Order: sequence, then structure tokens, then C-alpha cells
Amino acid sequence: MNGSYSAPQPTPIDGGWRQASEHRWGVILAGGDGKRLLSLTRRIAGDDRPKQFCTIMGHDTLLGQTRSRIWKSVAPERTCVVVTKSHERFYADRRFASRTSSLLIQPRNQGTAPAIVYSLMRLRELDPGAVVAFFPCDHHFADEEGFTASVKLAFEAAECPPGPVVLLGIVPDAPEVAYGWIEPATPTGFGAGPIFRVGRFWEKPSLSLASALMKRGCLWNSFVMVGRVNSFLHLIRRALPKLLDSFELYRPAFSTPAEPSALLAIYSRIRSSSFSDEVLAACPDELAVLSCDDLGWSDLGEPRRVLSVLRRKGARPAWARGWAFDCDAAG
Repeated sequence: MNGSYSAPQPTPIDGGWRQASEHRWGVILAGGDGKRLLSLTRRIAGDDRPKQFCTIMGHDTLLGQTRSRIWKSVAPERTCVVVTKSHERFYADRRFASRTSSLLIQPRNQGTAPAIVYSLMRLRELDPGAVVAFFPCDHHFADEEGFTASVKLAFEAAECPPGPVVLLGIVPDAPEVAYGWIEPATPTGFGAGPIFRVGRFWEKPSLSLASALMKRGCLWNSFVMVGRVNSFLHLIRRALPKLLDSFELYRPAFSTPAEPSALLAIYSRIRSSSFSDEVLAACPDELAVLSCDDLGWSDLGEPRRVLSVLRRKGARPAWARGWAFDCDAAG
């Protein structure tokens, strides 16, 4: 199957180009197993629930906090949450369902690439002109207003013809070796923010390389990204055509009672794949990055990062007492 995707042209309004806000969508990626944080989530919840369904800080789960955060940028009715069937006992709760507009249930976790392709397939049917923002559900932003403003800038840039996929890049405050890094190139001219073409990606560099990347103005990759549905599909067609073909084969079953069985067939034939490693890193020339400073961002994928955020907030939940120093020694 050799489908081709080209970004739809927006309609001229008031003499200029503008994509109406009702075409803005959000997708929360909540299908992961959270294995790196299991030692912490077991301590908090007493079971093996993935981190996104755990109340780690504050009074809501990480997923609930993410949902509240992005509803400042995207309407609740245009928000989708990608989950995994094996986690059903954690998202089947009536309180969760009542606050979620659309659950996209994968039969199993096969990495971020299939989760993103599945959500794009569904969004293309709902709104062919959609501009979508993808959000991991294990992030912390000290400055949530600044984050909302950055997402708005990314949407505006992605809505400019020809519609680039825009990543949120975080100005680093340390040579972090566990994050992916983005090397900015020349300014793009899209939108009003500091938006650059992507030169290349650096995944989990050594300490010496991370220090060098920091000195030359490289950014942490937050994996928050915004673009037209068809722009994302074009990247996937270029980097992972077989994965896209697997979903296209069963496309007529989506949004019908046959969708669960179609998904089982798809997920039984595809391999696990990473969108960051296998799509973004393969197509840097078609991407843009928005430089975001002073957002107080952290990926909460590891216990040491959770504890670091809690210390900065001056918080000391009961579960952390007598355990933080052990984590520091281990991490």
C-alpha cells in the first residue's frame, strides 16, 4: 500500500491564513508500563500500577494532572487518551471515565510509535483538518502558564503553511545524560516564537557530550509535539511505512464494533517501536523546535527525578520519608 499524505491548506480568513481553534486536538500518551518507576509506585499504591495512574505528588494522578494541564490549551471534548487493555482496572473507574472524552484502548503496549499511529488514524476520520498536540503523562512543569503559552505558540506555528511538526525543546539547566537532546539549526520563520529547524537528535549522550551540547545551545527533547495529522502521517510513511500499512489495512473497521478485533490483528503482527528513535530521529529535516526557557520541566520517569521535584517544591509526602536517601544512593 503506497498512500501519500499532503497537509491540507487552511482557509483564508480576514485576508490571512488561520486554522480555526476547533480543529485543535490533544492526545495524551498513557499506555506505558512505567517499569522504571515501579519501586516508587509500589510504595505509594501498594500494587504494580503504572505511574500515570498513581498519585505521586499533589492530590491527583499524573494522568489527571496532565489532563487538567492540557485542557488550558485544548477543549476536553477534543482530548483523547491512549491506554492499554491490561491497565483497564485503573482507568475503568467511573470518576476517570466521566472526565475523559475519548479513550483509545490498545490491546497491548507496543511502544510510542503504534500508539501515535493509532490515534492519528482515529483523528483523521474525526477531523481531516486536525492539528494535534501529543503529551506524555509523566511530566512536571513548575510554570504551567508558561507551558500553556508555549503550546499555543507551537499550535500557531504548526498551522502555518506548509504545516511543520513542532517539538517543544527545553533550555537545559544541567548536562542530563538520560534525556534526548535536540540540536537547533536555522530559524524557520514560522509563528511568533523562537522556532528553529532541527539539525539533529542526540539520544542519551555521555556526560562529556551532554556538556558540549549544552554549551552550543542544544535543547532537551520534551517529546511534546504539535502538527497537522497529515504532517505526522507523512513522517511515519517516510520512516516506518510497514507500521502505517498495518493500520491502513484495517482502517475500515475503525469507529465500528469491529475495531477491537481489528486492533488485535494489527498488534499481533507489529513489533514494538519508538516514535522518538525511529521516526523523529530519521526525519530531522522536516521538523521544527520551539525553544522553551524557565518552564521548570522534568520528566518524572525515574525516582530520583520525582524526589528532586518534591525537594524543589518543598513537599515531603509520607511515602517519601526514610526512602529518599536510599534512592539517592541507588541513583
